[in-house]
Amino acid sequence: MKKILLICCIIFLAIACKNTRKQGQYVFPEDDFISLSEAESLSPEAIADIAKNIASPVEIANLLQMLDAPFSQEYLASSIDANRVNTNFSKALKLGILGADLGYLNMYEKTSTSLDILASIRKLAEDLSVGHFFDFELIRRLSQNRSNLDSLLFISMDSYEKVDEYLRSNERGQLSALMIIGVWIEGQYLVTQVASKFPDDMLRDRIGEQKIILNDLLLLLAPYCNAGQEFKALCDDFNELRNSYRDVRITYTQGDPIAIEKDGGLVIMQTETSVVEMTEEQLANIIKTTSIIRNRLILSD
Repeated sequence: MKKILLICCIIFLAIACKNTRKQGQYVFPEDDFISLSEAESLSPEAIADIAKNIASPVEIANLLQMLDAPFSQEYLASSIDANRVNTNFSKALKLGILGADLGYLNMYEKTSTSLDILASIRKLAEDLSVGHFFDFELIRRLSQNRSNLDSLLFISMDSYEKVDEYLRSNERGQLSALMIIGVWIEGQYLVTQVASKFPDDMLRDRIGEQKIILNDLLLLLAPYCNAGQEFKALCDDFNELRNSYRDVRITYTQGDPIAIEKDGGLVIMQTETSVVEMTEEQLANIIKTTSIIRNRLILSD
């Protein structure tokens, strides 16, 4: 369940790097520069991999619960009014943001609020002609029955995955990219807000590791940065966030492979450790920049 795309946001539990990893110790990224030619030459498989490497809001909520972080209604993008969202750009972006909130709410079993979010998701999805990928009545019923949490989470995430695949395969890749961006920025916002109120070394490291996935997200955005004022503003925002990560250093040390039992057989797993070097000032800047960008994006058109 936790490899499913989009409901789907920050790589907080597992980081996947688009570059080939070397044996021994290495630092990511070695080069912060992202060329437009590199972005435009991304294959459909590479784009799909980036999408699948975004951690789901379920993973994020699991991490927050593991750290005993209390649920907060204040974190939600409650100001989004689906009836006042006018452009496809904003609809796709906010569909991703609300998808992240839905995963957060469902994991904390806040069913009454999740039904309100679900109504907004339905409106945005139907406006983008992807509403048929959601079984809204089933999701609504499952939301009212806490014993079906696993089924609810799976169906919700599977719906977003199908929407992403449909958009990418029907030459609407820009909307898929926006939905992915929406999921990521909301997940980033959730974790940075918790970290600002409940400092924790694990959260700090997960936030620092976002330098990696942010690099990939900029690759997704780059081909569209000149596609209109909305895209240009979004690219400017994400480059500003990237600048706040510029001096964060992530060092990986590759370990020896280990064999683990899975589904009755042995699976070889590669092990590695990572060290995130990030000052308090850098963390504070990342939290502040994330909040400014996210709050700007949830405003109605």
